[in-house]
Amino acid sequence: MKKFVNDPREFVPEMLEGIALANPDTLAYDPRYNLIRRADAPRADKVSIIQGSGSGHEPAHVMVVGKGMLDGACPGDVFAAPPTDYVYESGKILASEKGVLLLVNNYTGDRMAFDMAKEMLEAEGLEVATLFINDDVAVKDSLYTVGRRGVAGNFFVIKACGAKAEEGADLAEVVRVGEKVNSVARTMGIALTGCTPPAKGEPIFTLADDEMEVGVGIHGEPGRRREKIKSADAIVDELLDAIVPDLPYEAGDEVALMVNGLGGTPISELYLLYGLAHKKLAAKGIKVWRSYVGEYCTSLEMAGASITLVKVDNEIKGLLEAPAEIAIRTF
Repeated sequence: MKKFVNDPREFVPEMLEGIALANPDTLAYDPRYNLIRRADAPRADKVSIIQGSGSGHEPAHVMVVGKGMLDGACPGDVFAAPPTDYVYESGKILASEKGVLLLVNNYTGDRMAFDMAKEMLEAEGLEVATLFINDDVAVKDSLYTVGRRGVAGNFFVIKACGAKAEEGADLAEVVRVGEKVNSVARTMGIALTGCTPPAKGEPIFTLADDEMEVGVGIHGEPGRRREKIKSADAIVDELLDAIVPDLPYEAGDEVALMVNGLGGTPISELYLLYGLAHKKLAAKGIKVWRSYVGEYCTSLEMAGASITLVKVDNEIKGLLEAPAEIAIRTF
């Protein structure tokens, strides 16, 4: 294993401390609960939005804390759900008069932690809602889930909920738009290599030089099958042939198109995949309204990519276009 790491057990806390030190005016860090939060949160005039999940998927979720996005993120160790007390204590710290929304990617450990924390917060008289994200079309059940997994589509749910919360909407309305976006988001990914969690010290799975995993999960869970690597054209066909019929997306639809890198894929290859996907959708009569290309939900240094489609209408467009300020800065 070659990584920039000291004690693997301190990998996540040291990363979180770095994020906070790099953003001293906008973020605060509570090491007791792995909590990265907005420095101005909670605010009485808006719903607080929290997400946890495991680490190793950065920039999800700790690097999308900020105005118009998350109010806080409390991750667990690499590829591990946060402990219930992390979610519970984060909910108390970020409790708002307008309520707290817990966004949960659909993995068994995450659901257990967040459901239990919700019950504990409600027992203290707080208004709390959970929203489960399940955009992955690759498999219905996996090593980590009952039902579909939550993957890169979570970015759009965060963005929509964050924008609605900034408008001052009540908790029910923020949940409504999140559920709406989740219902029209579909994702599928493909891996060319495995990845190595720092505490494990060896790859969680391996692929031969001429193999790829079709429908891989972001924790390295098996997908639909393992097969010989294909051309980029054939890979994009494989992903779109699974995604497009699932909603289904149809001629005349407008979509947001995301090509997400899993951590070890050059941006040049991501744009190559985007160009192919854009043209293939156009040939089906599906118009790409807005593009998203880069790393949004990764799996450490895994080489691979996922494609996400979100069917948009005027409401969703407005939410996705709303201003947001997060730790990942641009020049």
